[in-house]
Amino acid sequence: MTALLGALLAAGVLLCASPWLWPPRPEEEKAKRRGVVVRMLEEAGFGSVRPRALLAIAALVALGAASVVWLVTAIPILAALAGATAAVAPVVFLRSRRLRLRKLRRQLWPDVCDLLIASIRVGLSLPDAVASLGETSPTMMRPAFIVFALDLRATGRFETSLDRLKSSLADPIADRIVETLRMARQVGGTELVGVLRALSSSVRADAALRGEVEARQSWIRGAAVLGSVAPWVILGLLVLRPEGAAAYGTPEGVVVICLGAAVSVIAYRIMIRIGRLPEPGRWFG
Repeated sequence: MTALLGALLAAGVLLCASPWLWPPRPEEEKAKRRGVVVRMLEEAGFGSVRPRALLAIAALVALGAASVVWLVTAIPILAALAGATAAVAPVVFLRSRRLRLRKLRRQLWPDVCDLLIASIRVGLSLPDAVASLGETSPTMMRPAFIVFALDLRATGRFETSLDRLKSSLADPIADRIVETLRMARQVGGTELVGVLRALSSSVRADAALRGEVEARQSWIRGAAVLGSVAPWVILGLLVLRPEGAAAYGTPEGVVVICLGAAVSVIAYRIMIRIGRLPEPGRWFG
């Protein structure tokens, strides 16, 4: 018994130390980062855009913003901060667009489930019921289901077409629906309509609750944006004057600007963290 406990303790210590003993290789880290960027592009509706294009856009935007600020103020630290902020802007845009699309789709998924239930109850097969959503589903979701129907017609492989549909929709609720359909196709049974109806009710209740909470907490995001932007607007007005530019061009002024940038970022992140609701993960993505 003592030997078994000792072996378990040694195994636990080895597992805890494994990230430092066997760190991931640079190729694995690069592939992981690339996968995160690809998933973010897919969930934002830009699945056809390559990660390199996103990096190129960020670099061009950063260079343009830094050049404009440098020409206006002639203060290097402000130009560097403007370039860094502009480089992050495309990622912020993609994240906000992803959240906006999820909110819009969250209101529509119950209708998709109801359409699937109606198609199945009138006697359509499961592949035909999913393909029919290309004509009956809400407008913003039709392209994905049209591509699914074309792919199914070309290959005749339902599960492969489902995988491509899931990648195209890139949504946690879509993943649950697709995996439910896959299980119904593989296992069979008569519970599919009941499962879809329960999923529709759950998604509808979750969307209503989230909408109410987000409406009450929207002031937190507004306060965070206002509190972060207002000091920099004032700073921009000050450095447009020669004496202001001379004051902030000194080493002391550079220190003040850097400290202000750090405080603004930390305060903004804290406020957003307070007002953010946890988003469902793509466990089947």
